[in-house]
Amino acid sequence: MIKFSGFCASLALGISLALPAAAQDATAATVLATVNGVEITVGDLITSRNALPDQYKTLPDDVLFKGLLDQLVQQEALMQSLGETLTKKDTLALADQRRNYLSNVALGAGIATAVTEQAIQAAYDAKYKEAAPTLEYHAAHILVDSAEKAADLLKQIEGGAAFADVAKANSTDGSAASGGDLGWFGTGAMVKPFEDAVIAATIGEVAGPVQTDFGWHLILVSETRNSAAPTLADVHDEIGAELQKTAMAEFIKSVTDAAQITRNDTAIDPAVIKDLTLLDK
Repeated sequence: MIKFSGFCASLALGISLALPAAAQDATAATVLATVNGVEITVGDLITSRNALPDQYKTLPDDVLFKGLLDQLVQQEALMQSLGETLTKKDTLALADQRRNYLSNVALGAGIATAVTEQAIQAAYDAKYKEAAPTLEYHAAHILVDSAEKAADLLKQIEGGAAFADVAKANSTDGSAASGGDLGWFGTGAMVKPFEDAVIAATIGEVAGPVQTDFGWHLILVSETRNSAAPTLADVHDEIGAELQKTAMAEFIKSVTDAAQITRNDTAIDPAVIKDLTLLDK
């Protein structure tokens, strides 16, 4: 979008400004200006404002009104200066913008009723209402790059060195500064070899060395607790996002499944999408 502050302020050829209507009398069709006979209306300004980034929407109404009207007048004059001839690049760019906008309109309409408070409550009940409490673990670890290093550190700890001190001096990840403390976590939060070792560990005893894709770990589980299901308020937005994502996927699939689609892309070199010269041919 063209920035409107001070841009092309001198463009005035063929422009006439309509007398402002009283706010209570304005409609989307109220004409605010014409550029060589083409009308710019209140509806045009509303649409332009709605598309602005949020930081611009906080500007005073009178500033936005004047700035957007100036911008639309200037843009219309610039557009008209091209005449009727558009390049292939221009035509394809306009088609792309139209396709993108209208596909989002269709998608929004298609999932408009998918995320309701009733649907969120039902999804919450299905996931959590009968769920048994789950076990959470409070653990710390030391991460190093070899089994030999991990075994040597384990001997130091068994010889009386404090786990946290050894972690601060030797662990290679960000938890070292806090003595390797990883806080509380449940199943599914850690990679499987690490999680399996945590589940099997005896509280207060160091487990390992355990190998993961990150390296070699020594693990100390200090305590466990039962975690009750989260409240609806805790997961309200998360469930809403999940419902929306599912509804979007289902709607897109239903629409594309109903469409007659043929594809002829298998023989095309994917690198063709970088060849801008094709737009000039």
